[in-house]
Amino acid sequence: MRFDIITIFPELFDAFAKESLLKKAQGKKLLEIHAHNLRDWAQDAHKTVDDKPFGGGLGMVMQIEPIWKAVSDLKRGKSRTILFSPRGKKFTQQKAFELAKHEQLIMICGRYEGVDERVHKYVADEVLSLGNFVLMGGEIPAMAVVETVSRLVPGVVGKDEFLCEHVVDTDTGNGFIEYPQYTRPEVFEPKQGVRWKAPQVLLSGNHKEIGEWRKKHRKVIGK
Repeated sequence: MRFDIITIFPELFDAFAKESLLKKAQGKKLLEIHAHNLRDWAQDAHKTVDDKPFGGGLGMVMQIEPIWKAVSDLKRGKSRTILFSPRGKKFTQQKAFELAKHEQLIMICGRYEGVDERVHKYVADEVLSLGNFVLMGGEIPAMAVVETVSRLVPGVVGKDEFLCEHVVDTDTGNGFIEYPQYTRPEVFEPKQGVRWKAPQVLLSGNHKEIGEWRKKHRKVIGK
């Protein structure tokens, strides 16, 4: 799986891509994560990628030309191009499963007051949003997509059985199971007279009862 991120702040992805499981997965050649500076596709000496909006208004709008050139140069194989916008469809676990089936994801990170609408219409295959709120740019959504999709790539988070155990429908990704988790100590005492206990059933060794407890307390996400 290859991720190509188009941004005016590629340095934001330096530490993100070089830590923990993402670093290990890249070392195993399971993932490629590349952050590209959109200004590399600008035409003028000032590396301009934004301009005033037609019709007037506050702020600046990112231009279509450098974005189109960047996407055209980066696209390869079974690719999907994503633009992040508050107007996009909400990103879900099911969508992550769909995206994980592609060989390459190109992600366009907007900034300023937005992106030329022609990027929505003609360049991006789809427009996604993390939720009903406005961020300063698309970099955080891009990181969220990289992490969510990467953990679905076989070998990135460990054994493949892990995903089968946590997914309701492994063909569509329709529903991801989460349930409460506990570890040592069995009883935690943050102060005198206060005792926070782990559920005894999880310490019983009875796998049937443990399974029933987890089923009772589970939450299915994204179904």
